[in-house]
Amino acid sequence: MKKFKYVEVSEKELEDLIRRAPDAIEDGLSYVDHQKSTNRGPLDVLMVDSGGSLIVAELKIVEDDTMLVQGIDYYDDISMNIETLARAYSQFKINPEQDIRLFLIAPSFSVALIKRCRWIDIPVFLFSYRCIQPEGSKEKILVFNDVAIPSVPKIEKPYILDDRFNYITNTESRKLAKKFVEEIRSWDVTNISVAAIKYDISIRFSGTVLCYLSPRRKMFCIEANNQENKWTAFPVSDENDLEDIRILLKASIEKIK
Repeated sequence: MKKFKYVEVSEKELEDLIRRAPDAIEDGLSYVDHQKSTNRGPLDVLMVDSGGSLIVAELKIVEDDTMLVQGIDYYDDISMNIETLARAYSQFKINPEQDIRLFLIAPSFSVALIKRCRWIDIPVFLFSYRCIQPEGSKEKILVFNDVAIPSVPKIEKPYILDDRFNYITNTESRKLAKKFVEEIRSWDVTNISVAAIKYDISIRFSGTVLCYLSPRRKMFCIEANNQENKWTAFPVSDENDLEDIRILLKASIEKIK
């Protein structure tokens, strides 16, 4: 059996080795780009998996808890531009409808970072690595290990509409939120549905999301498309704040029709 030794790698070497052999991390991975410019700075490596999902990879050569936040920042930027990226890298057959995956790659991870990852509501994966060098060779080879993230404890509890309204501690704002939801439902009782979801209230027209009502302690927000068709959160403190929102929502209903 050929002997080898463990060796250190620089950040550039780590990036280069992953670029040359991405499938050492996971079968079917392909390298797409590196040091891609984003609003949060250059991200380390972009890859695509065998199912067409784009992968944002954040690399470190030491254990570093800050990489989780850095990775999420890059993930956010890439998510906002996935359609453009799919077209720019059309040769890789990126499927913009597939969830983007976040890979954190480092020699090791702290227990704290691993525990935090289980509460992140995006597909995040941890890979530790060691670099080996066969005896008598200058070649360096990365060996990866998939680090398990503990599951979130499951609490079987249905989402209840009143719980979302009751999160608003200001009595007047809570009444206004309930009144506005009922008003929206009255526009078309057949096609408009209202349901509590994990943190918000989802309002749909014919199965398509019309808006979300996001409760806050002293007020609430209506999240919907603005006039430029950009998803926006509109804070609501009193009845006057709802005037323009009504117009936007009714216009959205007409577009869906």
